[in-house]
Amino acid sequence: MTLLEQTILRQLMSSQTFAEQVTPYLKQEYFPSNSCASIYTVFLSFFEKYRQLPSFTAVRLGIDELSDISESAVKEITSTLAHIETTAPLNEDTQSEYLLKETEKFCQDRALYCALRKSVSMLDDPKASPHAIPDILKEALAVSFDTHVGHDFFAQAEERFDFYHQAESRLPFDLNIFNEMTKGGVPAKTLNIVLAGTNVGKSLFLVHLAAACLRMSKKVLYITLEMAEERIAERIDANMLDIPMDDLIALPRERYLKKLQTLQQTSTGRIIIKEYPTATAHSGHFRALLHELKMKQNFTPDILFVDYLSICASARIKMGNAINSYTYNKFIAEELRGLAVEQNMPIWTAAQFNRQGFASSDPDLSNVGESFGIPQTADFMLALTTSEELERNNQIQAYVLKNRYAKRNSYQKFILGVDTSRMKLYETNINSVTGDVAAPIPKGFQDIVTAGNDGMRRMASKRKPLTHLKTSDE
Repeated sequence: MTLLEQTILRQLMSSQTFAEQVTPYLKQEYFPSNSCASIYTVFLSFFEKYRQLPSFTAVRLGIDELSDISESAVKEITSTLAHIETTAPLNEDTQSEYLLKETEKFCQDRALYCALRKSVSMLDDPKASPHAIPDILKEALAVSFDTHVGHDFFAQAEERFDFYHQAESRLPFDLNIFNEMTKGGVPAKTLNIVLAGTNVGKSLFLVHLAAACLRMSKKVLYITLEMAEERIAERIDANMLDIPMDDLIALPRERYLKKLQTLQQTSTGRIIIKEYPTATAHSGHFRALLHELKMKQNFTPDILFVDYLSICASARIKMGNAINSYTYNKFIAEELRGLAVEQNMPIWTAAQFNRQGFASSDPDLSNVGESFGIPQTADFMLALTTSEELERNNQIQAYVLKNRYAKRNSYQKFILGVDTSRMKLYETNINSVTGDVAAPIPKGFQDIVTAGNDGMRRMASKRKPLTHLKTSDE
């Protein structure tokens, strides 16, 4: 019997609070000593039945009732119990927290030891399946005392007030209008979705954000289920190097590599692009990839891009005759958001318009394709639409459909400039929401912006201008 075993059992017999905290996690098999294991078995049986601490006399009576143990074992258990009884319990006010941490570590170590022994024995058992070993080890490694049982509204008022005034860590955009509508960027543990029709700009939007994060020296993981890894990298090259994609091929090798070296000197960011076959990968695969990157390359991303949601698979159910697209895609969205919470990072992905949304000039949440469960799960949702005139003016119309970071009506729709050859978005010099002058125009975009402003004036002369913003008073 070790001193820690003895101390744990003594504290169990003297502290109701300690017993309630420990018994959900402490198991008989964790005790190396058979006598300690038997004492704990008797204690636990009494405590679960009466929800009170048994006396040492009650434990002795319980030991006498144990079956299938020898007389010598009973004497050993009785001697151990007498030794525990003479031990003074720890002061509950000053040392209980220390003992609780030591007991947690004891349970974790013993759980892993027992799991390893069980796994080894399974290898020698022809009836046992070795495929269960990872689950056994995973369960053992997950042992943890969770002392948080909820938020006490009155008792924790001061902590709650501090939380209200605590600056939340957010990942900012490179475009001011997005920072304004999200109060500084997207926080961790969130699912953010861009919605668009086919060939409108979903991947362009995600690539632009990924490149922007790279410039901000962030670690980026980009998962693609639609295009090859090299095609996504090509788009990021065009954005980062400010070179049209058609001109990348004609760029000499030495000049291309020199540009990348220069770019790498200005940023400590890193991006990993991983391709999965369409409709075969789900959040479980992404979780395994994150673990593998951390173990093999010491790479933990600050943000994850999944291109895109509607062609992911679900980790919980398989698509079939009994499952409709609403349920299936809702599950995918929930699993991605759960992954964001688990990994403590924001996730960006994309979704398709339905047939009505593709033809609509003023889309809303009812135009989300496949499942209305997608916008129900998302924290932020942005829709992108285009038209022949917008395309001629190198522009795209953006609509904020859902915004948990600020009031959605603050920015309901606005115009963005787009350079498809360089996979870039930029703010026009006249904001379509407020009419104010926006941030400085990026170098090389002045001609595009001028053409865009002329196009907006032509549109305004023909129909209701896009600068009109609906408010709750209208």
